Amino acid sequence: MALDPRFVADVVARALAEDVGAGDVTTQATVPDGAEAVATVTQKAPGVVFGLDLAEAAFRQSDDTLLIERLCPEGAWQEPGTPVLRITGAAAAILVAERTALNFLQRLSGVATLTARYVRAIDGTGARILDTRKTTPTLRPLEKAAVVAGGGTSHRFGLFDMVLIKENHVAAAGGVGPAVRAARARFAELPIEVECQTAAEVGEALEAGAPRILLDNMTPEQMRAIAVDVAGRAELEASGGIDLDTVRAAASTGVDFVSVGALTHSAPALDLSLILERLP
Repeated sequence: MALDPRFVADVVARALAEDVGAGDVTTQATVPDGAEAVATVTQKAPGVVFGLDLAEAAFRQSDDTLLIERLCPEGAWQEPGTPVLRITGAAAAILVAERTALNFLQRLSGVATLTARYVRAIDGTGARILDTRKTTPTLRPLEKAAVVAGGGTSHRFGLFDMVLIKENHVAAAGGVGPAVRAARARFAELPIEVECQTAAEVGEALEAGAPRILLDNMTPEQMRAIAVDVAGRAELEASGGIDLDTVRAAASTGVDFVSVGALTHSAPALDLSLILERLP
């Protein structure tokens, strides 16, 4: 999932402006003019690195003469001690960009790593892990790209590219059937999915022609029975309260997808560090 370079440049510029403000007073006070250094970013915990474009952009915006070398690939599971980036050049410029670069890299690598854990947990079931819209405002493109880097599949991006009828839409429309029929009449060209909380609602959705059904907060037993009954007439997605301990049970019921909001709203940052050495 490619990131728009213009978006990357803009979000990094705003992040640097937030952090640096009128200037990095600590660096100005302690780093001699003309000091050169080499800095290495190293992975300190197992996981999947993602966000190198953002980290590199932070260093380049600080000083476009810095030499930046990628030392590992993105999207691959790696162990602690793996070198990630090497930056050579003006020590002050490296230090100014350090926190912004690491913030992006640690956050996005955390999302990719948690996604990879979920993908590993359901290996062999045939189901796919999906993200949700529970993302950091304005950073959704980055976090969804991190999910893909971790082996997950991106769900709809926003409210505009897919009809996803949730329980409140159902209540407003007067039922699952009326909601699905209205959506098919208005937006037949878009993917349509409807959330169902009972087997009876699944039946309504099928009768109304829903091509995809979200099974909300159901037990594995309920989902397995519905999967048998649906028998390929619609795609099925499991959702609601699913974590690493329960995801395999949900994925083994015959559903096509398992959506997990925690991928983006609760992923812990991947631990990375930057160590700088002054050059002679």
